[in-house]
Amino acid sequence: MRFLKTFLWAILVVLILIVVVGLFLPTSYRVQRSIIIDARPQKVHEYVGDLSKWEDWTLWKEEDPTVVVTRGEKTSGVGASQSWVGDSGEGALTITKDSKEEGIEYDLVFEGGKYVCQGTVTYDEIGGADNTKVTWTMSGDMETPVIGGYFAMMMGSMVKEMFDRGLSNLKARVEGES
Repeated sequence: MRFLKTFLWAILVVLILIVVVGLFLPTSYRVQRSIIIDARPQKVHEYVGDLSKWEDWTLWKEEDPTVVVTRGEKTSGVGASQSWVGDSGEGALTITKDSKEEGIEYDLVFEGGKYVCQGTVTYDEIGGADNTKVTWTMSGDMETPVIGGYFAMMMGSMVKEMFDRGLSNLKARVEGES
């Protein structure tokens, strides 16, 4: 009986500790991955700036084969949008900034606006040559108290491999055309 009481108290202390630590964890996150592509920014932008070509290099369907993507009337430029639904959830993406030389910015919402984040895919020419550093970034805030901080901490490990593989696909597509 004494062992059971000690065990239950230990569990209670651990749970309280988890909650208290969670209250003090930052809820904001930022994931950023980069790759060098042997092409000018304008060539990279042919794939990044046109949502109808995202399926050629992103991994959304590979990660969830049930995903059904619906594109808006506009697939490139500011205001271009797409939405999706699948077993992994639903979301929408809208391009908010578009530049053939610098890249794109977009807003991303999940689960009907419950989770909101911002993304960018930026281009930096390297040494004036036909090399472009492409950087994919996602940032946001998990506003949910306690567990939001834990989710924010895990966001990098959940997304960075997908970004790395997506950027590798982008590199293969762009360089395959050059």
